[in-house]
Amino acid sequence: MSGSENERSRLLDELSTVSRRYMASYALFNQAVADHLGLHPTDLQCLNLLTLEGGPVTTGRVAELTGLTTGSATRLVDRLEKAGYVVRQRDAGDRRRVLVATVPERIAEFGQMWNRLAGGWSALFDGLDNAELALIIGHMRRTVDFSGEQITRLREGRV
Repeated sequence: MSGSENERSRLLDELSTVSRRYMASYALFNQAVADHLGLHPTDLQCLNLLTLEGGPVTTGRVAELTGLTTGSATRLVDRLEKAGYVVRQRDAGDRRRVLVATVPERIAEFGQMWNRLAGGWSALFDGLDNAELALIIGHMRRTVDFSGEQITRLREGRV
């Protein structure tokens, strides 16, 4: 094995270790935030995804966003509704459809807490140039796609 192959192998091993620590630290952080808010970690991430949707969605869409069954998504929405973060409302265009909408005041409270926690987040990227930021963004996008594929494999029993 050449020196560059050895270095690549070492870097890939280090990346594997750092990635595992990164995922564990994020999962534990997510749990701590969820505990603070009195939510389940999955409910917290669903709330996060709902704020990215740009408007009310169906429970079916909640299931798509989270990878849950529609029954589990319904129970998740029930918990978020009970906690005051979402409300169910009839679709104005189709009264048969029920939409899940976030409660702006509760989302604002959530946002304020997040801003207090994330105060130093952007400083993590000080000193990086635009190409390095683009590299990180590309990696995160590929990771999101890869994770989605792996979730599907797990749920379909193709492990």
